[in-house]
Amino acid sequence: MPGIGELETLDAPPGEGSAWPGLSTVGDRVVLSWQAPDSDGVWAVETASLDDEGWSPARTVARSSPGAELLVNWADFAAVWALGDGNLAAHWLVRGPHGGYDYGIRVARSSDEGKTWSEPWTPHDDDTPTEHGFVSMFPLADGGTGMVWLDGRETGGRTEDDGARGAMTLRYRKVGSDGAPGPETLIDGQICDCCQTDAALTAAGPIVVYRDRSDSEVRDIYVTRLIDDRWTPGVAVHHDGWLIPACPVNGPAVAARDHAVAVAWFTAANDEPSVRVAFSNDAGATFRAPTTIDDGNPLGRTDVVMLQDGSALVSWMERASDSAEVRVRRVSPDGRYGEASVVTTTSPGRDSGFPRMIRDGRGRIVFAWTESGEARTIRIARTTEALE
Repeated sequence: MPGIGELETLDAPPGEGSAWPGLSTVGDRVVLSWQAPDSDGVWAVETASLDDEGWSPARTVARSSPGAELLVNWADFAAVWALGDGNLAAHWLVRGPHGGYDYGIRVARSSDEGKTWSEPWTPHDDDTPTEHGFVSMFPLADGGTGMVWLDGRETGGRTEDDGARGAMTLRYRKVGSDGAPGPETLIDGQICDCCQTDAALTAAGPIVVYRDRSDSEVRDIYVTRLIDDRWTPGVAVHHDGWLIPACPVNGPAVAARDHAVAVAWFTAANDEPSVRVAFSNDAGATFRAPTTIDDGNPLGRTDVVMLQDGSALVSWMERASDSAEVRVRRVSPDGRYGEASVVTTTSPGRDSGFPRMIRDGRGRIVFAWTESGEARTIRIARTTEALE
């Protein structure tokens, strides 16, 4: 399998102190989002877009203020999402009055490339002082927007004998093309507490991946699909059997093209850390056996992009002495893969966050990551040639 070729470094709007990027695309533009403090230490969510003319000016989406303090977290971070109609949606997290894991989601929309944003609203109706986050948003075929999130409304007062009661849940809400929100829907009543979700669009509709949690504390990667306006029961992409009585904070990634789907994830089942990828050719209804693609000492923090030839590009973080490398590898559905390419070297700590990648309108792969250290900042690189 061919590699990714040469990379070029791109100057980008995020400055010193910026962290935890998100990437999406709208038309031929790549949309970057991040969080950063100003000179007074006040945090904001910001965004800018990249096309062949260069970067747009940075725009502020939301800003900490008294009574609406942003939650700033390496794993559960704000993002800007491109919608199918060319508009943008954004989500960020706001601390509640009880502190700790009392925080909620705010959502807004922009119809002018991020210059202005609508009044934010909260997609979860409960008023419990619990965790709400790890959002994924996606456009719907009817012009609406879908979103899923981890919802902790059932977690208050959890005991060992509670079983499903008291568990983190996965919930969904639709916003119509007219901006009117639909009802909340419970997708899964017991999932892992703080692993990221991800979503992609197949020819059959949206697909969402997440880390499940069984009564016996097995935490494998599950998938659910929106079919005829109903979410299918979650099923395992593969039964790894990772028994872990705590959240690994290491969610899955999914990408799709027509009926082809690829899911990448980290597991440490049987005390063997590994990064795996599994393919589907029926829009995620079934998956082939996974292929392990790491180099023997992975940290996880995966991402995945589908390419036109049906292969997938998988990224992950691999330990390298006292640092970590962001590596990528091209994998075919039959399990063949090529040599890994190193995108960058970074810290293995939490501050380096989750590296992201996306395919732009010309087929090039854009990478974004947090360069941690005293002068933490977001870095951007791009392949010089298209990956087909």
